[in-house]
Amino acid sequence: MAEPKVKYDRQLRIWGEQGQAALEKSSICLLNCGPTGSETLKNLVLGGIGSITVVDGSKVEVGDLGNNFLVDESSVGQSKAKCVSSFLQELNDSVKAKFVEEYPEALIETNPSFFSQFTLVIATQLVESSMIKLDRICREANVILIFARSYGLTGFVRISLKEHTVIESKPEHFLDDLRLNNPWLELKSFADSIDLTVQDPVAHKHIPYVVILVKMADEWAKSHGGKLPSTREQKKEFKDLLKARMVSQDEDNYKEAIEASFKVFAPRGISLDLQRILNDSSSEVDSNSSDFWVLVAALKEFIANEGGGEAPLEGSIPDMTSSTEQYINLQNIYLAKAEADFLVMEQLVRSILKKIGRDSNSIPKATIRSFCKNARKLRVCRYRSIEDEFNSPNIPELQRYLTDEDSSIAVGIYILLRAVDRFAANYNSFPGQFDSATDEDMPRLKSAAISLLSDLGCNGAALAEDLINEMCRFGAAELHAVAALVGGIASQEVIKLITRQFVPMSGTYIFNGIDHKSQLLSL
Repeated sequence: MAEPKVKYDRQLRIWGEQGQAALEKSSICLLNCGPTGSETLKNLVLGGIGSITVVDGSKVEVGDLGNNFLVDESSVGQSKAKCVSSFLQELNDSVKAKFVEEYPEALIETNPSFFSQFTLVIATQLVESSMIKLDRICREANVILIFARSYGLTGFVRISLKEHTVIESKPEHFLDDLRLNNPWLELKSFADSIDLTVQDPVAHKHIPYVVILVKMADEWAKSHGGKLPSTREQKKEFKDLLKARMVSQDEDNYKEAIEASFKVFAPRGISLDLQRILNDSSSEVDSNSSDFWVLVAALKEFIANEGGGEAPLEGSIPDMTSSTEQYINLQNIYLAKAEADFLVMEQLVRSILKKIGRDSNSIPKATIRSFCKNARKLRVCRYRSIEDEFNSPNIPELQRYLTDEDSSIAVGIYILLRAVDRFAANYNSFPGQFDSATDEDMPRLKSAAISLLSDLGCNGAALAEDLINEMCRFGAAELHAVAALVGGIASQEVIKLITRQFVPMSGTYIFNGIDHKSQLLSL
């Protein structure tokens, strides 16, 4: 068997060993293993998820061979759950695969406690009434839930859990933590020890841009009442001052300083996003608080006291033109400050844990360290229950989507995906499922959609006729190409949720395969 570290080499570079360990510890339940479910699970099995349980009560039919790679001719007439789980097992022998031959709807009704054994449940192709019941069950048991559905050329993905907190949000663009506009004592002293007017051209060319900017920002503030450049004119003037200090045209360090001068203009202190997390009522911790909120409570104290309005320093510096000696000195100053901040944070965390009656060592050093490094990038995601969204959506948003050219199709698909479930509850089949009834199904689906809209408080809103006709034409078919895309999106979100890295999507994801577009709706 391949050594796991080698086996998962590529993904380890993305989510690291901690992320991989979280995946390998998790157990996932899939409801319905048609193409959407099979595609979602295939991606996770290849990624090394711990164990999977496939729940499906149907038998493999000839029609399944055309849209599901995880069944073949020899499977016809056999349990779909059994065939799919054994095919998945073949993809990765270190994953434990089990199956339950039962219809998910029946399991939701008769055995709700079944779901509490899992880390996460992926529910595919469920109708609205089952979605609402399952969501209640999973929230009660604190199990993460993801809904995914493919319907003709359209698809839907929605995450549901009370709260998801992320320390390693890994944003693509984020200002590095250099504190050029708010240097601490050691950084300031180091900058003061270097002379910008040094005569030696080689030395002048190798002063790191961090030093240049700290000194120039200080100089500027002294002559501008302690304030840094804020208007466009001032920023230009500041850059001109930097240019004027260049002795020759090929001084890369000064070019870097001019390019990085926006880091001086950034506001001091913490962002509004972080302030919002610090102000959250969950930061008032007690013995039931999660580790994340205990760390936030410590961070709040740190910023108010030792941090002087700033979060713990991250401690890394980018590459820059510099003499080796000055670069190493600078690196050490940043590392020492980050370490000192971490030690203060560690003490705060330990004393808060003690105060709330928990073991003061229950949060490991590595977690506190990672929290300090990422303190400026924390994220908290909260999701409304499906029942809330379905019964009392955000009406102003809904009306805006319905009248907005860019989102009217996406919200139309959303409404129609719910209308087809109402239709099925009334007529025991989905619109267009039987060719003979397609003509009468179109007006029936339209009236189901109109009554749904009026129940949601959007009287008089209309959906495009051709979209209603398309929905009928789909006849509830699961197309493999759409299922592969929807399953890909769903599995990517599962990985974010389990590894607690990157930020999972908020709202309801709608895929529109008619126009090759997708959109997130906040309802």
